Amino acid sequence: MNKAQLIEKIATECELTKAQTERMLDATMETIRTAVKKGDEVKLVGFGTFTKAKRKARTGRNPQTGKAIKIPAAWYPKFRPGAEFKSLLRK
Repeated sequence: MNKAQLIEKIATECELTKAQTERMLDATMETIRTAVKKGDEVKLVGFGTFTKAKRKARTGRNPQTGKAIKIPAAWYPKFRPGAEFKSLLRK
């Protein structure tokens, strides 16, 4: 499912216009991005938790030359599914 299909499904379920639904979805995603970037956790009970995690610096290999390269430490977004979401997928 892509963003347009998601917007259409939500708009139908909530009896909203697609434009209203798109603004709501965009605002939700931007709010989550901003909170996680600041280091806050965003917990959606039953769905999951969005967090900010740090990946340690490590040594990798250039696949073309085989030469060892240093990969610097970096922050990345992390998602942990909630218990209800996990159990739904196990059925």
